[in-house]
Amino acid sequence: MLILPNIVMDSIQFVRRGAPWATVRRLAFLLLFGAVGTVLGTQLLVGLPSRTATLLLGGFICLFVVLNSTRFTVRVPPGWEPWLSPAVGLIAGVVGGITNTPGTPLVIYFYALGMTKHDFVASIAFTFIVYKLVQLGAVFGYGLLTWPLVGASLALTAVALLGFRLGLLVQDRLEQRAFNRAVLLFLAALGAWLIYRSL
Repeated sequence: MLILPNIVMDSIQFVRRGAPWATVRRLAFLLLFGAVGTVLGTQLLVGLPSRTATLLLGGFICLFVVLNSTRFTVRVPPGWEPWLSPAVGLIAGVVGGITNTPGTPLVIYFYALGMTKHDFVASIAFTFIVYKLVQLGAVFGYGLLTWPLVGASLALTAVALLGFRLGLLVQDRLEQRAFNRAVLLFLAALGAWLIYRSL
């Protein structure tokens, strides 16, 4: 039921600032290898307990946050991005196939690239749109999303857009430094939650 609201909100985020086509070109290989990684991750899910994968992911996120909270900041030089993006996409896909959270490695990677606030938001939104469209096709294909659920999902979209408007106002007022802190706080909470969920 939340797929349609997510697609609508991420689409608005994607087109409202920055250069959408530049973002598409920048992330094309990352998402292509992410699709391959998703298939591999789904296969690994058969043999690897999801609890173990979730614990490893949560621990990695917390380590990343701790490192960035000190003077040591994880940064990826701009020249490395064309070579590193396919590998990150593959890892994100594998993680997503195992834990259903492909966005977490991407958030860490985009943060490490030192993206501006608007590039960061546009990149996250675009990758989520792609993943959610694939998911939408899958749930339709398996008959999980019936027409009554589509109606409920559209109603949720209208409600979500009200809160989304407030979130956009907050985002626009945040300075880059405060935005970076907010991302780290989000990652810290997510990492702790993943560890808790796996124990």
